[in-house]
Amino acid sequence: MTKLKQMQKIEHSGVVAIIRASNPSLLIEVVDAIKAGGIDIIEITMTTPNALGVLEEAVTKFGDGILFGVGSVLDAETARISILSGAEFIVSPVTKPDVIETCNRYGKVVMPGAFTPTEILTAWEMGADYVKVFPSSIVGARHIKEIKAPLPQIQLVPTGGITIDNAGEFIAAGSSALGVGSGLINQEIITERKFETLTQNASRLIQVVQEARNLE
Repeated sequence: MTKLKQMQKIEHSGVVAIIRASNPSLLIEVVDAIKAGGIDIIEITMTTPNALGVLEEAVTKFGDGILFGVGSVLDAETARISILSGAEFIVSPVTKPDVIETCNRYGKVVMPGAFTPTEILTAWEMGADYVKVFPSSIVGARHIKEIKAPLPQIQLVPTGGITIDNAGEFIAAGSSALGVGSGLINQEIITERKFETLTQNASRLIQVVQEARNLE
């Protein structure tokens, strides 16, 4: 998949579902439930045990039906091995030039993390495709609106504290997509195997994003 198609898919969905789990054996079922709810962009974090093994299994099972990425990437070596394991996009909580360079070399989408206007612009100028605004829970959707005013060209993906209740506000503020973790997938849902609830949450989140876009 070309980078352009990767980005089109991310922006069409508007939601990057972030999976963090202590039990990787349940992740395939979690992905199934999320996909059933309409979310087809999924980030598996490196904090998950055997994250790359899970990624390889998921890519084999779902193929092009889901765009898989790897998150919590802190160095170029991890970015490269993630790409070789099937990741189509790489997400980091921080901005590391070598991570951005590696992703661009291999033609994969990269989302480094930043927070202030200076950090966000620096990440963009280094070659980021999107800038992960993290942690967004501290400042809310208004932070995105204020950043977009002087920097409208930068594609922002706020992450941290995004929920079904506030997702529409972040989209209306100018976000290209949203990184959603515990606001969609919490450990209770995973450990108690509440996959029907997860599907419903995913469906509702997609609906909220679409409704906010139609109001823009």
